[in-house]
Amino acid sequence: MKTFIRAVEFWLPDAERGQLEHGGGFYGAGSRMAGISREMCFGRGEGLPGRAWDEGRPVVLQAFEGSYFKRTAAALADGLTCGIALPIFNGDYLNAVVVFFCGDDEAHAGAIEVWHNDPAVSKDMTLADGHYGRTADTFEFISRRTAFRSGTGLPGLAWQRHAPVFLDDLGRGSGFLRSDSAVKVGINRGFAMPCATPGLDVYVLAFLSALGTPIARRVEIWQPDVSGQALALQAGFCESAGALGDAPLRLARGQGTVGHCWLTGLPGITDNLASEPGDVAQLPGLGAMVVLPVLQDARFVAGVALYF
Repeated sequence: MKTFIRAVEFWLPDAERGQLEHGGGFYGAGSRMAGISREMCFGRGEGLPGRAWDEGRPVVLQAFEGSYFKRTAAALADGLTCGIALPIFNGDYLNAVVVFFCGDDEAHAGAIEVWHNDPAVSKDMTLADGHYGRTADTFEFISRRTAFRSGTGLPGLAWQRHAPVFLDDLGRGSGFLRSDSAVKVGINRGFAMPCATPGLDVYVLAFLSALGTPIARRVEIWQPDVSGQALALQAGFCESAGALGDAPLRLARGQGTVGHCWLTGLPGITDNLASEPGDVAQLPGLGAMVVLPVLQDARFVAGVALYF
């Protein structure tokens, strides 16, 4: 089973904070992108990672050909045709830029959306941009004409809670406002996470998963438990194990890739699942994990783990 996200990488500011250096990546079978990316750096405003850094917000690049993207030949050779860059800020300080890559084959359905609210202009959150793969045009059309208030719909819930929100069945009483259109094109699950950006504007990144090409093979949302001394699994879904809820496993600060993300506020990537806490390495079909920090007011509020 192919996933909607085909590759993920992250970039870190160098010691002088003058450019971004490669911090890690999962490229699947993409040997060309893996080889070229490890040796590259990006200045502010340069390439997709540098553009997200400079603009201080998530950036969607729908097509690489003829664009400012710096690795077009390698990306296309590996079947990657578009990217979404997510800067992670701690206040005004850039921690990292994460880049998600998608393909464009016939089976590539699902969506990654960027929702935006400018409080000086409106109380609504509207679609800033998104990538919809081969999802029917009707769903994208409706999405571009939909607005959310805080607490309404998937993006609005993430906005209100300042934390990731996971919905495992968008067509069944979930409060997903586009459920009819989603069900028609096979989109069945979704999660959204607020983006840590400077300034007062609010951004939410939403991932909508189709039956044939899930966003990832497993999604986990980890948040501090009531003691504040450990991370607990709050929600998620695994394509082989089903819905995930609270589990006995607790992660200490610095423990495993998720705990390290909590400790540092930085993304993490590993292909050595056997070294991770718990028994996730025993689950079929999982080969790598990407962890994203969710920050709010310079505070770690959650870690999102995506498995491929």
